[in-house]
Amino acid sequence: MFSLEPIQTLKIREFRYLMTGRFFLVLSFRMLATLMGWWIYQLTHDPFAIGIIGLSEVIPAVSTALYAGHVIDNSEKKRLLLICNYAYVFLIALLAIPAFYGHDSLHLDNRHITYFIYAIIFFTGFCRAFLGPIIPSMIPKIVPRETLPNAITLNQGTFLTASVTGHALGGFMIHWIDIPGTVLVVVGLMIFSSVFFWMLNKHHPEIKEKEINVLQSMREGIAYIYKTKEILGALCLDMFAVLFGGAVAMIPVYATDILKVGSEGFGLLNAASDIGSMCIIAFLAFVPLRKNQGKILLFAVAGFGLCIIGFGLSKLYWLSFGLLMLSGMLDGISVVIRGTIVQLKTPEYIRGRVLSVNSIFIMSSNEMGQFESGVAAKLLGVVRSVVFGGTMTLLVALIVGTTVPKLRKMKY
Repeated sequence: MFSLEPIQTLKIREFRYLMTGRFFLVLSFRMLATLMGWWIYQLTHDPFAIGIIGLSEVIPAVSTALYAGHVIDNSEKKRLLLICNYAYVFLIALLAIPAFYGHDSLHLDNRHITYFIYAIIFFTGFCRAFLGPIIPSMIPKIVPRETLPNAITLNQGTFLTASVTGHALGGFMIHWIDIPGTVLVVVGLMIFSSVFFWMLNKHHPEIKEKEINVLQSMREGIAYIYKTKEILGALCLDMFAVLFGGAVAMIPVYATDILKVGSEGFGLLNAASDIGSMCIIAFLAFVPLRKNQGKILLFAVAGFGLCIIGFGLSKLYWLSFGLLMLSGMLDGISVVIRGTIVQLKTPEYIRGRVLSVNSIFIMSSNEMGQFESGVAAKLLGVVRSVVFGGTMTLLVALIVGTTVPKLRKMKY
C-alpha cells in the first residue's frame, strides 16, 4: 500500500544532516572507485590489476574491523566520524601527486604510479573499517525505534542515489577533466561532506571504554551474530553472492575491449546497477515490504545471479546496461531487507560491533569480489569469469535458503 510515512523521518533535523553528509561522502567514494578502476586499467591494460585494487583495501579494512567496532561502541561518534573523514581526505589528496606530476616532473613510469595508487588504497582501508559501520550505528540514536525501518530505507536510498550519481559522474569527469581534475573533485566532495557532520550532536557511549576488555568486546560481537541465525544467514548470503557476482569490477574491460564505448559509456555502464537500486529503493520507500521478506531476499539474490550471467554473455551495450540495471534493482531489495534485519535484531550496546562484523562481510564481498573477478578473468577469461560468478551466486542462494530456515521464514 502506498504511504508517505517513511518521508516523515526527514523532519528530524539531525537525521537530515547525517544523510546529507553521507550522500556527499558516498558520492566521493563512488567517483573514486570509478576513477581507480579506469586509471589502473589505463596504466596496466590488465584485468588482474583491477582485482588488486580490492585486495589492497580489503586486507587492512577487514583486519581492523573488529577493533573498529569496539572503538565505535566506546567512543563519541561525531568526533570519530570527523577524524576518519579528514584522514581519508589527506590520503586521497596524495593521489594528486602522480596524477599531476607523475610522468612529467617526477619521471615515474606506469608501474611506479600503479604501486603508489595501491599503497594509498591500502591505507584508506583502515579509515574504511571505521567509516563503514559508524554512520549506520548513529541512526538508532537519532530516530525513534518505531521509525527505524523507514530511516534504514532512506539511508539505503541516500547511499544508492549517491552511488549512481558518483559512478556516472566519475565516468563523465574522467571524460571532461581527465584524471587529475577528477582527483581534486573527489577531495573537494569529501571536505564538503564534513560540513554536515559538524552539525551533528555528540553521541557518547553507554559504557566507558576502560570498563571493557578489548578482546572480550570483539568476541561478543562475533558471538551475537553467530547465535542470531537471521543475521548470520543474511550476511553470508550477501557476502558470497556479491563475492562471486562482482561483475562490476570487469566493467572497465567490457567498456574498453568488448563493448568499445569509451570513458563516457563506461560511466553509464558503471552506474547502471546503482540506477536500478535507486529506483527500487525509491519505490520501497513508498510501498514497503510487508511480509515474506526472507523469501523475497532469497529470490532477489537468485535473480541477481541470472542477470550477471546475462551480462557476461551480452555483446550489446544497451542489453548489458539493462541487465546491470535489473541486477541493481534486485540487489537494492536485498540491501533493504538485510539492513533492516541487522538493525532490528541488534541491541544498542553492541550495535557498533555487530555493524563492524557486517562491514567485514560487505567489504569482503565487494573488495574480495573485485579481487576474485581479477583472478578469475586471468584464469578463465573475462566473459567466462563473469558467467562463472553469476552461476555461483545462484548456488549460494539455493544453499542458504535450504540450510537457514529462520532466514527463509523471516518477517518483520
